[in-house]
Amino acid sequence: MAWKVQRLDPERSRRRMQLLAELAGAKSVRERTQPRRLQGDRLRELIATRRRLAS
Repeated sequence: MAWKVQRLDPERSRRRMQLLAELAGAKSVRERTQPRRLQGDRLRELIATRRRLAS
């Protein structure tokens, strides 16, 4: 049996693109407001946790 490619509803596609754009915008705002030092601390914690779990 051949696969049929479903066409997305244009309205659904537009809403999806809008949602993705809003999520990307929210992520960039969150990254700008969070100080680099805190990001580095969080990354070091994640690395340490991963090392403890791997051991």
